[in-house]
Amino acid sequence: MSVVPFPPMKRPLVAILRGIKPEETEDIVGVLIDSGMTAIEIPLNSPDPFRSIEIAVKKAPAEILVGAGTVLTLDDVARLHDVGGRLMVSPNVDPEVISSARARGMVTMPGVFTPTEALLAAKAGASSLKFFPASVLGAAGITAIRAVLPANLMIAAVGGVSDKNFADYTSAGILAFGLGSSLYKPGMTAAEVAVRAKATIEAYDLAIQQAG
Repeated sequence: MSVVPFPPMKRPLVAILRGIKPEETEDIVGVLIDSGMTAIEIPLNSPDPFRSIEIAVKKAPAEILVGAGTVLTLDDVARLHDVGGRLMVSPNVDPEVISSARARGMVTMPGVFTPTEALLAAKAGASSLKFFPASVLGAAGITAIRAVLPANLMIAAVGGVSDKNFADYTSAGILAFGLGSSLYKPGMTAAEVAVRAKATIEAYDLAIQQAG
């Protein structure tokens, strides 16, 4: 089974909508897409997550990657596929879960923290790796581990990353990010999310330009 590659994106930014409700999903996903976000993750510990994912999938154009976070079981993968999700994000490395998602054509992003976990995820055929919490490892820690990983593997920093510190990572060649509470918190309106998304996109573009 071949690896499902992480698709090329102008900005490999994953908006993490932990806690979002189905009735909020369409409007919030809409403003995120309009702002320039390219991937949407709805963690499965959100209220009625598969319904929200289904709404997001229907709202998003084909080039926008929509899926689930906190995916832990084979049943989660099957349900995610049933509602049209194409992105599987997990907090851990479970080769069976990764394999099941790959078999369904999903982009996979398991969470890793150590070289052992990162190499195990790569061996399992992960599309990309989510280094979490990035705020603990820092750009230097991620870069050190990256040295032993396949060169073409997408590396994302998640946890404590925001528009305030993109440059710390982009200067080290880390260009993909998962963005949670800096972008969305439960109860926020679509208008509030739009303001944060605009600031995030502007900061990211500037950091990439300065790193380039």
